[in-house]
Amino acid sequence: MAGSGSAQLRPQDPKNDVLLSVKDLVVQFPAGRKRVVHAVSSVSFDLMKGETLGIVGESGCGKSTVAKAIVRLVDITAGEVIYDGRNLAALTGEELRKVRPRLQMIFQDPISSLNPRRRVRDVIAEGLAVWGDDISSWSRNRVDELMDAVGVEASYGARRPHELSGGQCQRIGIARALALEPKVLICDEPVSSLDVSIQAQILNLLQDMKSRYGLTVLFISHDLSVVKNVSDRIVVMYLGKVCEIGSTAEIYARPAHPYTRALLASIPEPAATVEPREGDIGDELPSATAPPSGCRFHTRCLHATEVCQQQEPVSTQLGDADHYVACHHPVEVQLKSRHP
Repeated sequence: MAGSGSAQLRPQDPKNDVLLSVKDLVVQFPAGRKRVVHAVSSVSFDLMKGETLGIVGESGCGKSTVAKAIVRLVDITAGEVIYDGRNLAALTGEELRKVRPRLQMIFQDPISSLNPRRRVRDVIAEGLAVWGDDISSWSRNRVDELMDAVGVEASYGARRPHELSGGQCQRIGIARALALEPKVLICDEPVSSLDVSIQAQILNLLQDMKSRYGLTVLFISHDLSVVKNVSDRIVVMYLGKVCEIGSTAEIYARPAHPYTRALLASIPEPAATVEPREGDIGDELPSATAPPSGCRFHTRCLHATEVCQQQEPVSTQLGDADHYVACHHPVEVQLKSRHP
């Protein structure tokens, strides 16, 4: 999915505006002795204004690295991240600093993402202290408003993160991310470390905040059932590459890439369009320091042939749908019911 192949995995919707565009993004990390970790390899997709785009894949596929690269928490090796007509990958210093308030991030571990030495109110107000004009009055009202919006009592503002539960800390993390009125909210597995009952509350809160503040959301998760409920479109990643992109309805109704089908078959209530046996791909993920040639999934794929080992697949569109897959042997199915 490199070059022109990956570019085709960026479906455009003429009815919506592209708010953020990732083009052939590459992120590599040195691993010693001249080895390199190929964390993200030529990943491309568009984020439309007002949508929630889900990114799914097992641990190590590069989805969190994509998120961190977008907000420049990790260095970008190659490629572009276009926001509001500007390439974030090329910005430095004050130019980058001025753009960052518009793109905010919620992290996976709600407790460790908050400064343990600071009180909750100060954690939320930190961005306002940096950017606000009148911290003594205006920011205090803004913090009270945000705490109320995320469902945290104002009295908790005097506490420190270790005095709160995981769910409460994640609410504080959401309030902190919203303080500077961002346009794009990046959620990096925001509920994976929470109890199931709390997960539902946080997901509902994120939906409410999206509607209230007019947010565009990039939602990262390995839980397909969660992504199905919150996302308009889904990007499926494997070992630093994009396998498939489509609307949530399309991905569940016509999963075409064997890896997508394996993910759907592995959930407790498998999608109606896959068989449970399709999830039997083993647990040996190839090393990102020496990714397989051709299609990176061929070492675990039930349908791999010689061409899969030798040639990298080019993305193709399935019919007239907003659905793209990078596979030499895509599987097209129609939605069927498991129950007569």
